Amino acid sequence: MEFARTESLERLESTVQDNEPVIGAGAGTGISAKFAERGGVDLLIIYNSGRYRMNGRGSLAGMLSYGDANEIVLEMGQEVLPVVEDTPVLAGVNGTDPFREMDVFIEDLRRRGFSGVQNFPTVGLIDEDSSFRKNLEETGMGYDQEVEMIREASEQGMLTCPYVFNELQAREMAEAGADVIVSHMGLTTSGDIGAETALSLDEAAERVQAHHDAAKSVNDDVMVICHGGPIAWPDDAQYVLDNTDGVVGFFGASSIERLATEDAIEKQAREFKDMTVS
Repeated sequence: MEFARTESLERLESTVQDNEPVIGAGAGTGISAKFAERGGVDLLIIYNSGRYRMNGRGSLAGMLSYGDANEIVLEMGQEVLPVVEDTPVLAGVNGTDPFREMDVFIEDLRRRGFSGVQNFPTVGLIDEDSSFRKNLEETGMGYDQEVEMIREASEQGMLTCPYVFNELQAREMAEAGADVIVSHMGLTTSGDIGAETALSLDEAAERVQAHHDAAKSVNDDVMVICHGGPIAWPDDAQYVLDNTDGVVGFFGASSIERLATEDAIEKQAREFKDMTVS
């Protein structure tokens, strides 16, 4: 079910006005989407890392050439969209894809029932000082392509919720028409396949605040939520919200579907294994 941008925004704004956090959830499977929706999330996001993550691989597999990221999103949409009843579903779009006419692709996403987009895979996860990142930027596969994808989706009337990694990107995405800025702190920690290298929560809160302030300097109506790095569990997200001003929520992918699944399946299996036979 596709939601118009205006309806999606009205829902999110109502959530904020009720002093509730905006929560987005990654959905790598239909069952993840179904039960995240039952848990009350405001947005569901489908992107290629969700498939890899729920197959036991690290989320950064989505950054490598293991498959066509945009085609995988279309396939996942066929699995996830039919089980979602009343929640806007966003597509993670590889905006640097040189083999897509982006305006046509976004129009196709709308036709299939997606209500919005996010920029993933994103070159923002690649160190800006690395030769690889510089070469991507120099050869037409840089973050600016992701900004233009968000601009195109906004012009087509879709909800836009891009990842940003620094203050400049926050301003650029706000200028491009982003509705919700997702301040990305890096690969999520915790669990069996989570990151070990990450910022502290205090460093994350400081960085999220900087992204918030930069985006708001361009568009005071834009919403800012946090994601990733050390912000892995509800207590972590609460700490960031308590130590920032104006940040209105959290997006969890590994945090909502992977970490919960790891613990629940292992616990259930152990309880069955602990049975006795006569």
